[in-house]
Parts: sequence; C-alpha cells; structure tokens
Amino acid sequence: MTTLDTTVRAKRSFAARVASGAGGGVLRVVLVLVAVFWLVPTFGLLVSSFRDPTDIATSGWWKVFGAPGQLTAKSYKSLLESDAITHSLFNTVWITVPATLLVVLFGAMAGYAFAWMDFKGRDWWFLVVVALLVVPVQVALIPLADLFGKIGIFGDIIGVVLFHVGFGLPFAIFLLRNFFAEIPRELLEAARLDGAGETRLFLTVVLPLGAPAIASLGIFQFLWVWNDMLVALVFSDSQSQPLTVALQQQVRQFGNNIDVLAPGAFISMVIPLVVFFAFQRQFVSGVMAGAVK
Repeated sequence: MTTLDTTVRAKRSFAARVASGAGGGVLRVVLVLVAVFWLVPTFGLLVSSFRDPTDIATSGWWKVFGAPGQLTAKSYKSLLESDAITHSLFNTVWITVPATLLVVLFGAMAGYAFAWMDFKGRDWWFLVVVALLVVPVQVALIPLADLFGKIGIFGDIIGVVLFHVGFGLPFAIFLLRNFFAEIPRELLEAARLDGAGETRLFLTVVLPLGAPAIASLGIFQFLWVWNDMLVALVFSDSQSQPLTVALQQQVRQFGNNIDVLAPGAFISMVIPLVVFFAFQRQFVSGVMAGAVK
C-alpha cells in the first residue's frame, strides 16, 4: 500500500466520522437551535399581545420575565370588540376554506384525467397547464378586475375565491398528475376487471393512494391563501377584506393601536402554524412520496 492510498483512506475515515457525528446528536442540537431561533419572533409577538400598550412602548417583550404582572388579556378584549378585525377574520375563513377545497377537488379530478384517461390532445393540454405555472399573479390583476366588475362580483368574497382557485389549479394539477401517474397500472386494471368505473376507481383507489399528495397540496394552498394580501387588496372591499388587509388598514389609519394589532397579528400567524404542525406528517409524506417511488 502506497503512502497516497494511506492518506486517502485516512481522509475518508475522518470524513466518515464527521458525517456520523453530524447525523447524530450534533445535528439534533443544531436543528433544535434553529427551530427555537425561528420561533422567537412568534413567541415575542405572543408575549406582546398580552402586554399593555404603554409597556410595549417603553420596553421590550423580554422584560416580562422580570415583571410578569405586565401580562393582561385586555388586548384580546379590545380585539374582540373591534368589529373590523373580527369580521375580517371570518372573511379570511370564508375565503381560505372554499379556495383550498375547490383547488384540491378540481386538481385531483384533473390530475387523474391527465394521468390515466385517454382523450384527444391530452399531452398538449398538460403542457398548457405546465406553462400556466410561470404566469405571475400581477399579470392578471387588472384584466380580471375588469372582468369581475362587468359580471358584478368585484369586491365580493366569491371574486377573491375564484382568483385563488384559478391560480392554484395549475400547480395542483401538475403535482397530483405526477403523483397519480406513479400508481401501478396493474392495480387500476384489476379494479376495472372487478367492474369499477372511472368514478368508483377515482374515489376508492386513486384518492386513498393519493392522500399524502392531496394533504400536501391542501396545506400549501391553505397557507398561500391565508397569508395573501395582494389579491385581497385588489379584489375585496371593506365588507369582504380578510384579516391581512384589515391589519394593514389598522396600521395605516391609526398606527399606534398596538392593543389591536398585536393580538390580531398573532392570530393571523398562529392559525397557519397550527394547521401545518397538525398535518406535518401528511405533508412530509406527500413531499417525500415522489422521491421514494
């Protein structure tokens, strides 16, 4: 064995030890520190939402550890007494839930059709769907605002929902079509031999097998719509605006009403976090499904 071979093996051994250590306790500690650092702003907002506005103006949120008597629920009482904020919270739900369910439903049906049904121009239509993925939202704001105004839905919740559905479907179809295409053909053929039609095949075979991808899509769509402000600013009015727009209006109009802004911003932030952590297992399964097949 030459000196060069011995040096190379020593370097490989050192690299293997480093990789092994990184995959053990060291990596876990780093990930925990990153997670804690990422959650600090959320925790600070939570603490601020339970402090008096005068305390917020004079000291940082970390001062509460030395003076826990600062904590109070008055801010949440002010929030519940603000009709604009509470109404916008319900508007956010009425926008997000239908926009998510419709995208998942139509995306799943179209994804199955593109994956397993033969029709004229199927590949070309799928290329059109893929091309729509690169169309920016800003391009459609003015044309769709004009169209919605002509048909009488501009400023209504239904207009905001339709916009999100229209721009969410290309990604949904692309994602679910690729996932459904990985289902073994033999499984579908066996179901057809047992007398299953396309509807029954879709409901009893494809949807259960595609549950991880559907869950991932639902989480993505929910987060996008819940946190959106640009589309809502354009297509909603004072009666249909979601929470993101209502908070922005509070900042612009008053600026110093932190007793409403802090709890409102925390609620706007924490609900997507709860949804994500509640379905994180399905989300990870859906994201990793394409990599392990």
